[in-house]
Amino acid sequence: MDDSPILRWLDEFALAVRRCDFVAGRGLFDPGVVGFGTFADQVCGLSSLEENQWRQIWSRTSDFVFDRDDMRIDSDGGLASVAVRWTSNGCDARGQAIVRRGRATIVLRRCSDGSWRAVHTHFSLNPSSLTSLAQTCSSTSVQLGDGAPR
Repeated sequence: MDDSPILRWLDEFALAVRRCDFVAGRGLFDPGVVGFGTFADQVCGLSSLEENQWRQIWSRTSDFVFDRDDMRIDSDGGLASVAVRWTSNGCDARGQAIVRRGRATIVLRRCSDGSWRAVHTHFSLNPSSLTSLAQTCSSTSVQLGDGAPR
């Protein structure tokens, strides 16, 4: 199968993320989408995905791109799954600029008009990124409710 429509979908989504263009992003998703992500354990429905995931992340990152050199696409013509790594820039707990590396699994359904819409997404940081963030946070003294530094 020709993967170019799927690659176009990925390019359009990455552009929507970089521009914080929620309207363009919504146009790429099925209204009943189910998603998992960094801020939301599970979201059902496009409005919930936008509110509980996209609006928490997109404005805090820049330069979001999918890594086409490390991508797997499997399609039967009506459904497609994409496993892909991504990169963006963000900030750590101290406000220092960091490169954020992660991975995504995206399930797309082909619509009757030939376009593709996401019916499921799962975006997460790589485990090594989480370890780095945890080390950054643990090197900073944090006061918990009992007043004891941690």
